[in-house]
Amino acid sequence: MLNNKIQEYSHWFQEYFIANGMNSELAIILNIFIIGILFFALIFILDLFIKKLIIKLFKAFSNKTKSTFDDFLIVSNFPKYISHSIPIAISWYFVPILFKEYPSTSLLLLKIIDLYSIVLGIFIVRSLLRSTKMYLKNIDKYKDKPLDSYIQVLMIFTWGIGIFFLINNLTGYSIISVASLSAVSAVMLLIFKDTILGFVASIQVTVNDIIRIGDWITFSKYGADGLVIEISLATVRVQNFDKTFTTIPTYSLTSESFQNWRGMQESGGRRIKRALYIKQSSVKFLSKESIEHFKNISIIKPYLEHRVKDNDSFNKKYTIDKTLLINGKNQTNLGVFRKYIDVYLNENPAVNKDMFLMVRHLAPTDRGIPIEVYCFSKDKEWVNYEHIQADIFDHLVASAPYFDLEIFEFPSANSLTISD
Repeated sequence: MLNNKIQEYSHWFQEYFIANGMNSELAIILNIFIIGILFFALIFILDLFIKKLIIKLFKAFSNKTKSTFDDFLIVSNFPKYISHSIPIAISWYFVPILFKEYPSTSLLLLKIIDLYSIVLGIFIVRSLLRSTKMYLKNIDKYKDKPLDSYIQVLMIFTWGIGIFFLINNLTGYSIISVASLSAVSAVMLLIFKDTILGFVASIQVTVNDIIRIGDWITFSKYGADGLVIEISLATVRVQNFDKTFTTIPTYSLTSESFQNWRGMQESGGRRIKRALYIKQSSVKFLSKESIEHFKNISIIKPYLEHRVKDNDSFNKKYTIDKTLLINGKNQTNLGVFRKYIDVYLNENPAVNKDMFLMVRHLAPTDRGIPIEVYCFSKDKEWVNYEHIQADIFDHLVASAPYFDLEIFEFPSANSLTISD
């Protein structure tokens, strides 16, 4: 009954124009034009009303729920896109009825509606994917995961499927044939080579836990030294400590070498590895008088007393001639200084004694004898770490003269004297 009434009214303008003496062909064209404008004007007004109603209802519903997912749906315009589907459904139903007498026009309008429906479907899926990404990024379990990569891959598939349906709708060409799929596959592999590499790399990055958002990485090839703030399908974005940004191809993380400082951040300390260069000519054997003088340095007094007894016992046992210091067992000012550094580090509250601690003597160089400190600070925060390291070496540089040792440095212009 309703369909008959609609069809009856759809000819009203045509009959009116013909009754007033207009050519029948022109009357048909004007009738189609006027009906089309009136129908789609009504659909447009209906669309605006439904959109406002659904968005308002969705916001009211969202305010009453504890979940934040629906909040992200609003941010990504999901209610707006969904609201468009109702006028489309109405149009899809009434167009064949209104234009039953005009099959070519009906087919054209239905094809336009179908194309619009496909595009709208893509935007609805995109909105859902964006909402899912924002929701998961607020969950601690997923904060450091490369969600952008997976969302981008799903979006590529969504657009790919949508484009295939658009082509199929416009041309009627079957996209399922083996030949067409082979050709499309070849083109897709060529066009999306970097995307495919990035996708594979992002999976490897996640499965092998190579990198996470928030990790501090150093990638010298790309000039990156800072925190990872984004992992997408094609690139990894790093904010350097000078506040600049560096983008790195995602697949480079699996094909090239870079430094990830996460292990240090998760450990009990941050490594201090630095050397003092001692002038070789200042190294000497210690006489009894020098040893007695060094006993005034409280933290190495027990060590010196123990070594004196041990050396004297050895020298007496083998009747060593001690008129020359080189004979028998002896101590050197450098050896005592090394022991001093070791005791000093073990008593320093900023040094983690549960981790590796060593003071070692490296091979002599043209700049002197390197005495290397190898330990770990308890505080891993960069500024505090640098303060701890500086305090340690400030103290050691100032301590060296107490052991009659000189720190090597190249002469400056002020230290050079010009003879006449």
